[in-house]
Amino acid sequence: MSDTGSTRVLDVPHENLSPEQEAGIKAVIGGRGWLPTPYKIWLHSPQLMHALETLGTFINKACSLKEREVELGIVLVAHHWGGEYVQTAHVKRLRELGMSEDVIDDLTHGVTPDLSDARERSICDLFRLSEAKDAGPDEIFDRAAQALGRNGLAEVLALFGYYSAVAIAMKIHRVPVPI
Repeated sequence: MSDTGSTRVLDVPHENLSPEQEAGIKAVIGGRGWLPTPYKIWLHSPQLMHALETLGTFINKACSLKEREVELGIVLVAHHWGGEYVQTAHVKRLRELGMSEDVIDDLTHGVTPDLSDARERSICDLFRLSEAKDAGPDEIFDRAAQALGRNGLAEVLALFGYYSAVAIAMKIHRVPVPI
């Protein structure tokens, strides 16, 4: 981490939680089984926390994407935003899910990997389109829509937005990178 100051996460002692904050924590734990660090950041806006919990839990537990596809998207986003915490945690999970070291090396260096799986390749292609100044070529979009289906395409784009919020929040709050 280039900025080595102390974490900016402001914990709220249990006795100081508002009813809305308590409800938010309960909702996140109900959806996730635990309270991930980004929600400690978003706790200061309980309505935002609840909205993001709904989206995050859907992406991680109920969408049509396979876990490896979700993790691939997360690593692409984390690299883009310089979100070291998110990248470290999700590269570890990609390894556990059998992603090759060559592909992981490409992802962590911002290189588009050579992927044989059409769905995984489409996720990378869509991410590159999201980084571009314009909407990109129709053939790339059409290939992704064919590989993922329109529901999968919509879910990938929501994943990019949600995990952008996660990566940015963790970086700006200087959450220490997991070991």
